[in-house]
Amino acid sequence: MAGESAQFGLRERPPTPAIRPFDLPPRMQPMLDRARAGLAEPFRGVAVGNHIATGVFAMQKTGMPLIPLVEAARSLLAMLTPEQRQRACFAVDDEAWRMWSNIHPWLMRHGVCLADLGSDQRAAALGLLRESLSPSGYQTARDVMRLNEHALEITGKPDEYSEWFYWVSIFGTPAPDAPWGWQIDGHHLNINCFVLGDQLVVTPTFMGSEPVLARFGKYAGTRVFAREEEQGHALMRSLSADERQRAIIGIDLPSELLTAAFNDNRRIDPAGIRYDELSDEGRDRLDALLGVYTGRIRPGHAEIRYADAKRHLPETRFAWVGPFDDTSPFYYRILSPVILVEFDHQSGIVFDNDKPSRDHIHTIVRTPNGNDYGKDLLRLHYARHDHAHHSPTGARLDAD
Repeated sequence: MAGESAQFGLRERPPTPAIRPFDLPPRMQPMLDRARAGLAEPFRGVAVGNHIATGVFAMQKTGMPLIPLVEAARSLLAMLTPEQRQRACFAVDDEAWRMWSNIHPWLMRHGVCLADLGSDQRAAALGLLRESLSPSGYQTARDVMRLNEHALEITGKPDEYSEWFYWVSIFGTPAPDAPWGWQIDGHHLNINCFVLGDQLVVTPTFMGSEPVLARFGKYAGTRVFAREEEQGHALMRSLSADERQRAIIGIDLPSELLTAAFNDNRRIDPAGIRYDELSDEGRDRLDALLGVYTGRIRPGHAEIRYADAKRHLPETRFAWVGPFDDTSPFYYRILSPVILVEFDHQSGIVFDNDKPSRDHIHTIVRTPNGNDYGKDLLRLHYARHDHAHHSPTGARLDAD
């Protein structure tokens, strides 16, 4: 781990029992190599088509104060020991932002692990999550963590699965008028939250689970992503035969989301059916589906995010991959200049099935055109305040 930290620019930290308690399996080496290759590219952001659009985002007042979130971060930091704070804290433009991974073997983790914290410290860390998300978003995030505990019940692998194998990091100094943020990183739950004044960027946000329903055990009955699955399917069902044909862009599901970990600079073809090509019912259902994903973040900011997405509806496309019936797995995405949503049914790891099933779901929300991790806002902040000392990694490169 120390060698990886040096290679990727992380400050050295004392070892922790929660960080990779086993050797990296040979099958994971190609994944680590791909991760290193992705991180070696300077950040540009997800591109819609061939280019990064400029001038999409702006520093502005939202009228939605984020003092409770600042206080939650300060509360957590006050509860950590000096050694824990050293592990948890990074510069606001540190490249550790980009080192999250949704898979369960630990390629690279940083921050403090919830498994290593006392109950009060853990509650304070969860307070960050609660203050950043809506009640339903927080419920989903916690249920993802609970289902990771259920994966332990299924597999009997305590070194790989746990409700508390999640790492929390703080970037910058939490303050009402300075850029800062936080991240939670672990299996199937990766949330990046950037704060600038009263502006909030909560992407990339990866949420997934296998299984999506606990049929027994400590959290029996816990279910995630029902709305994401059902409303995506309902949108497709509402389309006419001609509309459906224009929405379908392939039959074989991708083995992973296109913009999962280490794909910060992915180029996405604007394929699928445009919003203005949909019937009134199709448009209403696409609106509602966008609301499911934007509704994951805290009230007030969720409405701001939704309104921003709606302003770009004429440029928004819906795409579908896979069969369309009542039982088959599928993939869909929504793509616009300001939001990218991906949903995918995956093959198994916990259940070891080699074909996708509806019992393993991955979702991601990103902000295309350079504002994942709030990087475009941070670039604008630096330009306005002339922070001569800041690291260049905090700013997006100019468009290609």
